[in-house]
Amino acid sequence: MKRKKQLKELTLKDNFMFGAVMMEEENCKRFLELALGFPIERVEVSKEKSIVYHPEYKGVRLDVYAKNEHNTRYNVEMQVAKKAELGKRVRYYHGQIDMELLLSGSDYTELPEVYVIFICDFDPFGKKKYRYTFTKQCEEEPGAQLQEGCKSIFLSTRGENDGEVPGELVSFLNFVKADLSESETDFEDDFVEKLQNTIRRIKSNREMEERFMIFEEMLRDERAEGKAEGIAEGIAEGKTEAVLEMLLELMNDLGEISDELRNRIASEKDLETLKKWHRLAARSESLDEFLEKM
Repeated sequence: MKRKKQLKELTLKDNFMFGAVMMEEENCKRFLELALGFPIERVEVSKEKSIVYHPEYKGVRLDVYAKNEHNTRYNVEMQVAKKAELGKRVRYYHGQIDMELLLSGSDYTELPEVYVIFICDFDPFGKKKYRYTFTKQCEEEPGAQLQEGCKSIFLSTRGENDGEVPGELVSFLNFVKADLSESETDFEDDFVEKLQNTIRRIKSNREMEERFMIFEEMLRDERAEGKAEGIAEGIAEGKTEAVLEMLLELMNDLGEISDELRNRIASEKDLETLKKWHRLAARSESLDEFLEKM
Protein backbone atom coordinates (compact mmCIF):
# COMPACT_ATOMS: atom_id res chain seq x y z
CA MET A 1 0.00 0.00 0.00
CA LYS A 2 1.30 3.44 -0.94
CA ARG A 3 2.37 5.44 2.09
CA LYS A 4 0.41 8.62 2.73
CA LYS A 5 2.32 11.86 2.37
CA GLN A 6 2.56 14.21 5.31
CA LEU A 7 2.07 17.95 4.97
CA LYS A 8 5.81 18.57 5.37
CA GLU A 9 6.48 16.34 2.33
CA LEU A 10 4.25 18.25 -0.08
CA THR A 11 5.50 20.40 -2.95
CA LEU A 12 3.64 22.93 -5.08
CA LYS A 13 2.48 20.22 -7.50
CA ASP A 14 0.44 18.51 -4.75
CA ASN A 15 -3.15 19.68 -5.03
CA PHE A 16 -3.59 20.64 -1.40
CA MET A 17 -0.42 22.70 -1.28
CA PHE A 18 -1.11 24.33 -4.64
CA GLY A 19 -4.57 25.39 -3.50
CA ALA A 20 -3.29 26.68 -0.16
CA VAL A 21 -0.48 28.69 -1.75
CA MET A 22 -2.72 30.25 -4.39
CA MET A 23 -5.32 31.25 -1.81
CA GLU A 24 -2.93 34.09 -1.03
CA GLU A 25 -4.08 36.63 -3.58
CA GLU A 26 -0.69 38.17 -4.28
CA ASN A 27 0.67 34.71 -5.17
CA CYS A 28 -2.31 34.07 -7.43
CA LYS A 29 -2.04 37.49 -9.07
CA ARG A 30 1.64 37.10 -9.91
CA PHE A 31 1.12 33.60 -11.23
CA LEU A 32 -1.74 34.72 -13.49
CA GLU A 33 0.36 37.58 -14.84
CA LEU A 34 3.11 35.09 -15.71
CA ALA A 35 0.71 32.62 -17.31
CA LEU A 36 -1.23 35.19 -19.32
CA GLY A 37 1.49 37.67 -20.17
CA PHE A 38 -0.31 40.85 -19.14
CA PRO A 39 -0.63 42.83 -15.89
CA ILE A 40 -3.60 42.44 -13.55
CA GLU A 41 -4.49 45.17 -11.08
CA ARG A 42 -5.88 42.81 -8.46
CA VAL A 43 -7.50 39.40 -8.07
CA GLU A 44 -10.08 38.06 -5.67
CA VAL A 45 -9.69 34.35 -4.91
CA SER A 46 -12.89 32.44 -4.20
CA LYS A 47 -12.12 30.68 -0.93
CA GLU A 48 -15.48 28.93 -0.73
CA LYS A 49 -14.50 26.84 -3.75
CA SER A 50 -11.45 25.40 -2.05
CA ILE A 51 -11.41 22.39 0.24
CA VAL A 52 -8.57 24.13 2.10
CA TYR A 53 -11.22 26.38 3.60
CA HIS A 54 -14.30 24.16 3.38
CA PRO A 55 -13.28 20.60 4.26
CA GLU A 56 -16.92 19.45 4.42
CA TYR A 57 -17.42 20.12 0.71
CA LYS A 58 -18.22 16.89 -1.14
CA GLY A 59 -17.33 16.06 -4.71
CA VAL A 60 -14.45 18.48 -4.53
CA ARG A 61 -11.89 19.27 -7.16
CA LEU A 62 -9.17 21.28 -5.51
CA ASP A 63 -8.60 24.18 -7.87
CA VAL A 64 -8.07 27.91 -7.82
CA TYR A 65 -10.97 30.09 -8.90
CA ALA A 66 -10.49 33.84 -9.06
CA LYS A 67 -11.68 37.00 -10.73
CA ASN A 68 -10.03 40.32 -11.49
CA GLU A 69 -11.15 43.94 -11.34
CA HIS A 70 -12.99 43.55 -14.67
CA ASN A 71 -14.88 40.43 -13.47
CA THR A 72 -12.76 38.19 -15.71
CA ARG A 73 -12.77 34.65 -14.31
CA TYR A 74 -9.76 32.36 -13.91
CA ASN A 75 -9.83 28.65 -13.14
CA VAL A 76 -6.41 27.08 -12.51
CA GLU A 77 -5.89 23.32 -12.26
CA MET A 78 -2.75 21.37 -11.35
CA GLN A 79 -2.40 18.25 -13.53
CA VAL A 80 0.33 15.87 -12.36
CA ALA A 81 -0.66 12.74 -14.31
CA LYS A 82 -1.47 12.81 -18.00
CA LYS A 83 -5.14 12.00 -18.55
CA ALA A 84 -7.09 11.32 -21.69
CA GLU A 85 -9.29 13.91 -23.36
CA LEU A 86 -7.67 17.03 -21.93
CA GLY A 87 -9.65 19.10 -24.43
CA LYS A 88 -12.94 17.77 -23.10
CA ARG A 89 -11.82 18.36 -19.53
CA VAL A 90 -11.18 22.02 -20.40
CA ARG A 91 -14.57 22.19 -22.11
CA TYR A 92 -16.18 20.87 -18.91
CA TYR A 93 -14.56 23.56 -16.75
CA HIS A 94 -15.60 26.33 -19.13
CA GLY A 95 -19.17 24.96 -19.12
CA GLN A 96 -19.28 24.74 -15.32
CA ILE A 97 -18.19 28.36 -14.93
CA ASP A 98 -20.72 29.62 -17.50
CA MET A 99 -23.52 27.59 -15.91
CA GLU A 100 -22.78 28.96 -12.46
CA LEU A 101 -22.77 32.53 -13.76
CA LEU A 102 -26.05 32.06 -15.63
CA LEU A 103 -27.72 30.42 -12.63
CA SER A 104 -26.66 33.34 -10.48
CA GLY A 105 -28.77 35.62 -12.66
CA SER A 106 -26.39 36.82 -15.35
CA ASP A 107 -27.63 37.17 -18.91
CA TYR A 108 -25.53 35.41 -21.54
CA THR A 109 -24.62 38.82 -22.99
CA GLU A 110 -23.04 39.65 -19.62
CA LEU A 111 -20.82 36.57 -19.45
CA PRO A 112 -17.26 37.70 -18.63
CA GLU A 113 -13.98 36.63 -20.17
CA VAL A 114 -13.00 33.18 -18.84
CA TYR A 115 -9.53 31.63 -18.73
CA VAL A 116 -9.03 27.97 -17.84
CA ILE A 117 -5.38 27.20 -17.09
CA PHE A 118 -3.92 23.71 -16.68
CA ILE A 119 -0.44 23.43 -15.14
CA CYS A 120 0.84 20.11 -16.47
CA ASP A 121 3.82 18.19 -15.07
CA PHE A 122 4.13 16.61 -18.54
CA ASP A 123 4.01 17.80 -22.14
CA PRO A 124 0.29 17.68 -23.06
CA PHE A 125 0.85 18.00 -26.82
CA GLY A 126 4.38 16.71 -27.30
CA LYS A 127 5.71 19.89 -28.94
CA LYS A 128 8.15 20.84 -26.16
CA LYS A 129 6.45 24.16 -25.43
CA TYR A 130 6.17 25.76 -22.00
CA ARG A 131 2.83 27.32 -22.94
CA TYR A 132 0.03 26.29 -25.31
CA THR A 133 -2.81 28.80 -25.81
CA PHE A 134 -6.11 27.92 -27.48
CA THR A 135 -8.93 30.11 -28.79
CA LYS A 136 -11.62 29.36 -31.37
CA GLN A 137 -11.21 30.62 -34.91
CA CYS A 138 -12.82 30.03 -38.29
CA GLU A 139 -11.45 27.06 -40.27
CA GLU A 140 -12.18 28.72 -43.61
CA GLU A 141 -10.78 32.10 -42.58
CA PRO A 142 -8.14 31.79 -39.81
CA GLY A 143 -8.21 35.53 -39.19
CA ALA A 144 -11.89 35.44 -38.19
CA GLN A 145 -12.14 35.01 -34.42
CA LEU A 146 -15.32 33.82 -32.70
CA GLN A 147 -14.89 36.30 -29.81
CA GLU A 148 -16.72 34.03 -27.36
CA GLY A 149 -14.59 35.19 -24.45
CA CYS A 150 -13.05 31.80 -23.62
CA LYS A 151 -9.37 30.97 -23.63
CA SER A 152 -7.65 27.75 -22.60
CA ILE A 153 -4.00 27.67 -21.60
CA PHE A 154 -1.81 24.66 -20.90
CA LEU A 155 1.48 25.26 -19.10
CA SER A 156 4.04 22.45 -19.30
CA THR A 157 6.99 21.78 -17.01
CA ARG A 158 8.64 19.89 -19.91
CA GLY A 159 9.05 22.78 -22.31
CA GLU A 160 12.29 23.56 -24.10
CA ASN A 161 11.50 26.84 -25.88
CA ASP A 162 13.11 29.08 -23.26
CA GLY A 163 13.63 31.97 -25.66
CA GLU A 164 9.93 32.24 -26.49
CA VAL A 165 8.52 32.74 -22.97
CA PRO A 166 9.53 34.91 -19.99
CA GLY A 167 12.35 33.56 -17.85
CA GLU A 168 10.17 34.00 -14.75
CA LEU A 169 7.61 31.57 -16.19
CA VAL A 170 10.36 29.02 -16.90
CA SER A 171 11.61 29.37 -13.31
CA PHE A 172 8.10 28.88 -11.95
CA LEU A 173 7.53 25.75 -14.04
CA ASN A 174 10.92 24.35 -13.04
CA PHE A 175 9.86 24.90 -9.42
CA VAL A 176 6.61 23.01 -10.07
CA LYS A 177 8.58 20.13 -11.60
CA ALA A 178 11.05 19.90 -8.69
CA ASP A 179 10.87 17.13 -6.11
CA LEU A 180 10.93 17.87 -2.39
CA SER A 181 14.71 18.34 -2.02
CA GLU A 182 15.06 20.22 -5.33
CA SER A 183 12.23 22.56 -4.40
CA GLU A 184 14.32 23.95 -1.52
CA THR A 185 17.20 25.06 -3.76
CA ASP A 186 17.79 28.65 -4.90
CA PHE A 187 16.03 29.26 -8.20
CA GLU A 188 17.36 32.83 -8.34
CA ASP A 189 13.83 34.12 -8.89
CA ASP A 190 11.95 36.49 -6.59
CA PHE A 191 8.53 34.93 -7.19
CA VAL A 192 9.76 31.38 -6.61
CA GLU A 193 11.44 32.55 -3.41
CA LYS A 194 8.14 34.04 -2.29
CA LEU A 195 6.35 30.75 -3.01
CA GLN A 196 9.01 28.83 -1.07
CA ASN A 197 8.44 31.08 1.94
CA THR A 198 4.67 30.64 1.65
CA ILE A 199 5.05 26.86 1.59
CA ARG A 200 7.30 26.89 4.64
CA ARG A 201 4.75 28.99 6.50
CA ILE A 202 1.92 26.62 5.54
CA LYS A 203 3.90 23.58 6.67
CA SER A 204 4.51 25.14 10.09
CA ASN A 205 0.83 26.01 10.55
CA ARG A 206 -0.96 23.54 12.83
CA GLU A 207 -4.38 24.48 11.47
CA MET A 208 -3.27 23.75 7.89
CA GLU A 209 -1.92 20.39 9.01
CA GLU A 210 -5.33 19.53 10.45
CA ARG A 211 -7.05 20.62 7.22
CA PHE A 212 -4.69 18.45 5.21
CA MET A 213 -5.55 15.44 7.36
CA ILE A 214 -9.27 16.11 6.80
CA PHE A 215 -8.63 16.52 3.08
CA GLU A 216 -6.85 13.15 2.89
CA GLU A 217 -9.62 11.46 4.88
CA MET A 218 -12.29 12.89 2.58
CA LEU A 219 -10.47 11.73 -0.54
CA ARG A 220 -10.14 8.25 0.93
CA ASP A 221 -13.85 8.14 1.77
CA GLU A 222 -14.88 9.42 -1.67
CA ARG A 223 -12.68 6.85 -3.42
CA ALA A 224 -14.24 4.09 -1.30
CA GLU A 225 -17.75 5.39 -2.05
CA GLY A 226 -17.01 5.59 -5.75
CA LYS A 227 -15.68 2.03 -5.80
CA ALA A 228 -18.72 0.71 -3.92
CA GLU A 229 -21.12 2.56 -6.22
CA GLY A 230 -19.33 1.22 -9.28
CA ILE A 231 -19.61 -2.36 -8.01
CA ALA A 232 -23.29 -1.88 -7.14
CA GLU A 233 -24.04 -0.37 -10.54
CA GLY A 234 -22.31 -3.27 -12.27
CA ILE A 235 -24.33 -5.79 -10.28
CA ALA A 236 -27.52 -3.82 -10.88
CA GLU A 237 -26.93 -3.74 -14.61
CA GLY A 238 -26.39 -7.48 -14.63
CA LYS A 239 -29.63 -8.07 -12.71
CA THR A 240 -31.55 -5.85 -15.09
CA GLU A 241 -30.36 -7.91 -18.04
CA ALA A 242 -31.22 -11.14 -16.22
CA VAL A 243 -34.77 -9.95 -15.46
CA LEU A 244 -35.32 -8.90 -19.05
CA GLU A 245 -33.93 -12.18 -20.34
CA MET A 246 -36.25 -14.23 -18.12
CA LEU A 247 -39.25 -12.12 -19.09
CA LEU A 248 -38.46 -12.60 -22.74
CA GLU A 249 -38.36 -16.35 -22.20
CA LEU A 250 -41.74 -16.21 -20.42
CA MET A 251 -43.22 -14.39 -23.38
CA ASN A 252 -42.42 -16.88 -26.12
CA ASP A 253 -46.09 -17.26 -27.02
CA LEU A 254 -47.52 -14.18 -25.30
CA GLY A 255 -46.25 -11.30 -27.42
CA GLU A 256 -43.63 -8.67 -26.56
CA ILE A 257 -42.80 -6.80 -23.39
CA SER A 258 -44.30 -3.32 -23.53
CA ASP A 259 -41.94 -0.38 -23.83
CA GLU A 260 -43.32 0.95 -20.55
CA LEU A 261 -42.37 -2.22 -18.66
CA ARG A 262 -39.01 -2.49 -20.38
CA ASN A 263 -38.17 1.12 -19.47
CA ARG A 264 -39.32 0.64 -15.89
CA ILE A 265 -37.03 -2.35 -15.41
CA ALA A 266 -34.10 -0.74 -17.20
CA SER A 267 -34.35 2.47 -15.17
CA GLU A 268 -34.55 0.77 -11.76
CA LYS A 269 -31.27 1.31 -9.86
CA ASP A 270 -32.14 -0.11 -6.44
CA LEU A 271 -30.26 -3.38 -6.11
CA GLU A 272 -32.68 -4.97 -3.65
CA THR A 273 -35.65 -4.24 -5.93
CA LEU A 274 -33.84 -5.79 -8.88
CA LYS A 275 -33.02 -8.88 -6.82
CA LYS A 276 -36.71 -9.15 -5.85
CA TRP A 277 -37.83 -8.90 -9.48
CA HIS A 278 -35.20 -11.43 -10.49
CA ARG A 279 -36.55 -14.00 -8.01
CA LEU A 280 -40.14 -13.17 -8.97
CA ALA A 281 -39.45 -13.65 -12.69
CA ALA A 282 -37.83 -17.01 -11.99
CA ARG A 283 -40.93 -18.22 -10.08
CA SER A 284 -43.62 -16.75 -12.35
CA GLU A 285 -45.38 -18.98 -14.87
CA SER A 286 -46.61 -16.12 -17.02
CA LEU A 287 -46.05 -12.47 -17.72
CA ASP A 288 -49.45 -11.63 -16.19
CA GLU A 289 -48.44 -13.38 -12.96
CA PHE A 290 -45.21 -11.40 -12.86
CA LEU A 291 -47.03 -8.09 -13.46
CA GLU A 292 -49.62 -8.87 -10.82
CA LYS A 293 -47.01 -9.56 -8.13
CA MET A 294 -44.58 -6.92 -9.29
